[in-house]
Amino acid sequence: MIEKHLILEEIDPVVFYGVNNDHLQMIKSLFPKLRIIARDNVIRVIGDQDEMSKMEKDVEAMRRHVLKYNSLNEEDILDIVKGKQTKAEAIKGVIVYSISGRPVKSRSENQQKLIDEFVKNDMIFAVGPAGTGKTYLSIALAVKALKEKTAKKIILSRPAVEAGEKLGFLPGDMKDKIDPYLQPLYDALEDMIPAVKLQDMMDKHTIQIAPLAFMRGRTLSDAVVILDEAQNTTPAQIRMFLTRMGWNTKMIITGDMTQIDLPHEQKSGLREALRILSGIEGISVVEFNKKDIVRHKLVTRIVNAYEAYDKQISSEKDIEFKD
Repeated sequence: MIEKHLILEEIDPVVFYGVNNDHLQMIKSLFPKLRIIARDNVIRVIGDQDEMSKMEKDVEAMRRHVLKYNSLNEEDILDIVKGKQTKAEAIKGVIVYSISGRPVKSRSENQQKLIDEFVKNDMIFAVGPAGTGKTYLSIALAVKALKEKTAKKIILSRPAVEAGEKLGFLPGDMKDKIDPYLQPLYDALEDMIPAVKLQDMMDKHTIQIAPLAFMRGRTLSDAVVILDEAQNTTPAQIRMFLTRMGWNTKMIITGDMTQIDLPHEQKSGLREALRILSGIEGISVVEFNKKDIVRHKLVTRIVNAYEAYDKQISSEKDIEFKD
């Protein structure tokens, strides 16, 4: 008889063991010659050497399954023990899986184009209306790179520009004032990485979320760097951000030109950057449109209504100018 300790690294043991330890009980039933005791992320195994070798290999396969798909069920356990492909593995074109096990993949032609351009280029501008999945898909690509170890960290940033409410009027210290602007980035990450693991990554600065102003003076290497809401940057800010790029780094810059919250006299840095950097090798621009909207169907109708209103106002101004 021998004894081994199997470590469940990088995953939430609760997902592995299942509700009321159902998965653990199933694993015990599949390996009757072994005595299996689990505590936190350590599984203590005592018994037959041959069966232990088989269990060790299968437990590692299950651990990797949880790491990749953020889920494990009894059918997955049986498939892994029998050496079969799981249902999740059979799905093609998946970037990552949400914490509920939902596959995150492209849902439109331009979303797929963003995925393809991310592979081919080091800097991608993703521009288009609200609800097209620009930010969510970008973060999914970053999480995938982190899981596959093609990047060592994820850096997410946004300009802290007020949209009707002044920072100074909000309660709390500077972090409390800034966090609401960064919340959409937290939301996307929380959908793809288990809470305990996400907190650990943020504590270790593997994942960093910061306002754009905090990027000054840094060189960002071995990372996927995302600048969200870039339409609210000034020309000086976006120039500063783009020149932070270091070795083995990919940058995704997202923005919506119809939602600029800058003062009227201030030019959008994103608009200027797109004009200046057009055609440069290694930089790609993916333009999203209303057909790519993946939120509630009302979002498409709202976008259409505002576009019609903007055209009407523009037309009225032209008539006034001619008169």
